[in-house]
Amino acid sequence: MVAPTRDEAWQLFCEWTESDSLRKHVQGVEAGMRAYARRYDEDEELWAATAILHDLDYEKHPDLDTGHPRIALELFEEKGYPQELIDAVAGHAERLGVPRETRLAKALYAVDELSGFIAACALVRPTGIEGMTPKSVKKKLKAPSFAAAVDREEVRRGAEDLGEDFDEHLRIVIAALEERASELGLGPREA
Repeated sequence: MVAPTRDEAWQLFCEWTESDSLRKHVQGVEAGMRAYARRYDEDEELWAATAILHDLDYEKHPDLDTGHPRIALELFEEKGYPQELIDAVAGHAERLGVPRETRLAKALYAVDELSGFIAACALVRPTGIEGMTPKSVKKKLKAPSFAAAVDREEVRRGAEDLGEDFDEHLRIVIAALEERASELGLGPREA
């Protein structure tokens, strides 16, 4: 079983996905996953590829009951991708009931929703992600109407399952996204 490189994963993702916002989402998840791979001294290339591929089939097969991520999981099996990658992608979809047993699976679950939420926070701030703090993110988490589709419990449970203090988890993901702010469209707003 050979893991795809980050570039191979990106090429495959772009073949399946035209949406700029979905492309930016997986790049944001990639940033957070790379930060955690470095923190835990894990295979950064595998973690980046997993992040990019986790929503591969979402645009073409958004139905959560029959499509995403089942279609992608079948493709990954056919391509002979490592079971660790396949299980992590399956584990990010709680409805499949696949336990998140590896650090890779736990990190993907912890970073996925949170990176999207932090991006939403950045988009409504004049300074973008620059200067964002865990406190400001937690304040937005308390506002149920803000980014209402984000499951707040899932965000907190992700950090807990990963064994990270929630504020530290926020700091890690904020910093990872800030490093790629211009690429992700999270920089300061022009006047």
